Amino acid sequence: MEPFYFKSFERVIGIACDLPGLYYTMKCLSMYDKQAIEYHIKQGHIANWLDYTGNHELSKLMANVKSVEEALSILEQYLKKYQKSQKKVNAKRVAKMF
Repeated sequence: MEPFYFKSFERVIGIACDLPGLYYTMKCLSMYDKQAIEYHIKQGHIANWLDYTGNHELSKLMANVKSVEEALSILEQYLKKYQKSQKKVNAKRVAKMF
């Protein structure tokens, strides 16, 4: 899968390869070039990339986002939810081993 490239005036300023990478890249870039992130949000680039990576539910949520703060909040909530479900899956795998 292709990573998401954050660009500002044709210059790559950040790269995200997965959901945690997207969150942390956006969080970092929001301190330096918030307008670049807002551009990618408003143009639907991030929602399209999420759809491409198979994160259809998250893609739909991000399609209506209007601000960087809102996008970060949605990503943070989604990652927390995902991490909890992964812990349950891992616990079940370990339990099956015994």
